[in-house]
Amino acid sequence: MRSLTNIYVFTCAFTFTLWNNIQPTVEDEFIANYSSNLLTKVPKNTPVHTQVLDLSHNRISGLSISDFIHLSDLQVLNLSHNLITMLDFSVFIFNENLEYLDLSHNNISKVSCLTLAYLRHLDLSFNKFTALPICQEFGNMFHLKYLGLSATMIRRSDFRYIKHLQLHTVFLNLGNFSLYEPQSLTILTTRNLHIAFAANQNFIFSLLYDGMSTSENLKIVNLRYTLSYKDFPSPPLMLLKKIKTTALTLDAVDLQWAIILQIFVFIWYSPVEHLTVRNLTFRGPLEDPSEYAFLPLLSSVEQLISLDGSMKSLTLEHVRNKVYYFNQEILYRQFSEMNIANLTIADAYMPHMLCPNRTSSFQYINFSHNALTDELFQNCGTLMDLKLLILQKNKFESLRKVSFMTSRMKSLKYLDMSYNLLRHDGADVQCQWAESLTELDLSSNQLADVVFECLPINVKKLSLQNNQISNVPRGVAELKSLEELNLASNRLADLPGCSGFTSLQFLNIEMNSILTPSADFFQSCPRVRELQAGHNPFKCSCELQAFIRLERRSGGKLFGWPAAYVCEYPEGLRGTELKDFHLSLLACNTTLLLVTALLLTLLLVAAVAFLCIYLDVPWYVRMTWQWTQTKRRAWHNPPGDQGAVLQFHAFISYSERDSLWVKNELIPNLEKGEGCVQLCQHERNFIPGKSIVENIINCIEKSYKSIFVLSPNFVQSEWCHYELYFAHHKLFSENSNSLILILLEPIPPYLIPARYHKLKALMAKRTYVEWPKERSKRALFWANLRAAININLPIS
Repeated sequence: MRSLTNIYVFTCAFTFTLWNNIQPTVEDEFIANYSSNLLTKVPKNTPVHTQVLDLSHNRISGLSISDFIHLSDLQVLNLSHNLITMLDFSVFIFNENLEYLDLSHNNISKVSCLTLAYLRHLDLSFNKFTALPICQEFGNMFHLKYLGLSATMIRRSDFRYIKHLQLHTVFLNLGNFSLYEPQSLTILTTRNLHIAFAANQNFIFSLLYDGMSTSENLKIVNLRYTLSYKDFPSPPLMLLKKIKTTALTLDAVDLQWAIILQIFVFIWYSPVEHLTVRNLTFRGPLEDPSEYAFLPLLSSVEQLISLDGSMKSLTLEHVRNKVYYFNQEILYRQFSEMNIANLTIADAYMPHMLCPNRTSSFQYINFSHNALTDELFQNCGTLMDLKLLILQKNKFESLRKVSFMTSRMKSLKYLDMSYNLLRHDGADVQCQWAESLTELDLSSNQLADVVFECLPINVKKLSLQNNQISNVPRGVAELKSLEELNLASNRLADLPGCSGFTSLQFLNIEMNSILTPSADFFQSCPRVRELQAGHNPFKCSCELQAFIRLERRSGGKLFGWPAAYVCEYPEGLRGTELKDFHLSLLACNTTLLLVTALLLTLLLVAAVAFLCIYLDVPWYVRMTWQWTQTKRRAWHNPPGDQGAVLQFHAFISYSERDSLWVKNELIPNLEKGEGCVQLCQHERNFIPGKSIVENIINCIEKSYKSIFVLSPNFVQSEWCHYELYFAHHKLFSENSNSLILILLEPIPPYLIPARYHKLKALMAKRTYVEWPKERSKRALFWANLRAAININLPIS
């Protein structure tokens, strides 16, 4: 249980640097964070069950027992970056479970000690100690693994109290260093030793040599020496037998070229297996001719390349050359002939590297961020064991030459050519890649579609991210072993097929120009387990619905779904996740939409046809057309042909079966006597040669009134219906009251056809006169009728 708690506590401790809360917060009942709050004292309201307490980056200047007496469960305490000047370990007497204590970056110059039995991590670095603050009580901290210290001098006796402790890491911050007694460090027993100098120091090389005799892993920061080369303390070869370091890291190194060479010779002969030098600046000799005494060292170094040493890997990063007079080819030859497995020279402005003269032992080469060109390792057949080659961020331009470079590297498996200027012109000369090459990174170059004509046939993992590819040609490349393909950040408009990539399992096609991805992708690529197609400008339309359904059926094969799949077009849907975009089946199925529209059209046509037949619309259309034609002809006739406007008092419309009543009763009674009425009757007033319809229209228009003799016979007469229609049309067009309805015989409603809706409307809305059966009432009937049509007609 305690071990699990320790894991939890130390995990929280190493996340302190990520905390940046302005207000004091309690993360939970075990963690309290009061960092960066300008506190001058330890807060009194810290929860009693707190196990992790962060008080870093404040202004606390003093500590007392009362500050921590109630925190019996406290295991981690961070007091770094404060203003503490004096440390008395007795303030933690009641914190028996304390395991992690960070007091770095304060102003502590004096310490009063007390044994903290469970302490594992103690950091007192970056303070103002003169001598190392190592008390006798430290010797009883048997759980101590990390110890950070600072001082301006080191004596052999400083480490006597802790020489028996099995430390994991010791960090020494040596600012304004003034004294070092040789072999002081060798008393320590630690696996990792980290020494940071503040500036140019006098004892840096003694500490370097002793540090190599102390720990397996040694890191030196700020290794600078500006004195003359002749004053440089050469490393005694007798130390080689005492050296324990197998991994050496030198950071922020600024030395003369001759000193670097001499140190390198010493390291080469030592048991060091891994040498890393970062931020290296090497300078040339001074103006004194005696400074050129280092030149013979070059030949010594050249001899080293033929000797077997312990070194397995060399890393040089961020190198700056301030030597103006030396033969660079000698330096390139030294590197190329090294008998080591791993070589890294990164960010060194290196323009070239020679091919080894003999079969090389290099298995890993990293020449990233330099100035190398297409001439590198051309026709080089000595890199037979090389497996990994990293050449990113250089000045390579020809993909074909890069393929030739690898053609004789029989063991090459990984090649990184990203961030170069690579192009491929599709020349007739075929590319020749190493057959062993299985992983190739060509991202961030200037490659177009034709790149698929120049790829290694056995490649399994291929990155073409951030190029200028707009299409994956079908049938060009047969990459049957390809399992992973990265085409992100190109110009593709659709998902590529897998006709040439039968083994493809992973495809990244993010950030292209895909509006509507193909929905049959997984059918053509059955082995694909993961597709990354997010961050494309998706057009949310019917075509995209199939792709969205594809996600539901793919079983989680779309990486980044749904957050990375968002509508870009149309404007109204921008920002909508594809999972929230829906359209109806009818809107997206063209066939169904056409069938539905056709059915609706047929239904509409059928309904219109039924209404037309039911309401006799064709008859009305025909009558309207004839009336219009008649009016047009009348309009175009000469003025003399039009005659008087009104010639008759009334036009009589009746059924032929009612003609006896009209001739025997109606006409005689209206036309007799003074001021006789002039009636228009078709038998005597229709003009021969004109159509019946035209005669009807003319008679109606030349008559003041239109008399309709209604009876069951009238309803059955087609021509009577014509006459009623045209008279009704005049009624509305001239806004006149010209209709007179005489009901000769009662008409049952069921006898009136449905299409005679005008007649029904007239009988329902207009007053009609009924022919009386009693003779005594007929005189009044004729008088009323005569009065209704009485008008003075214009004199012809």
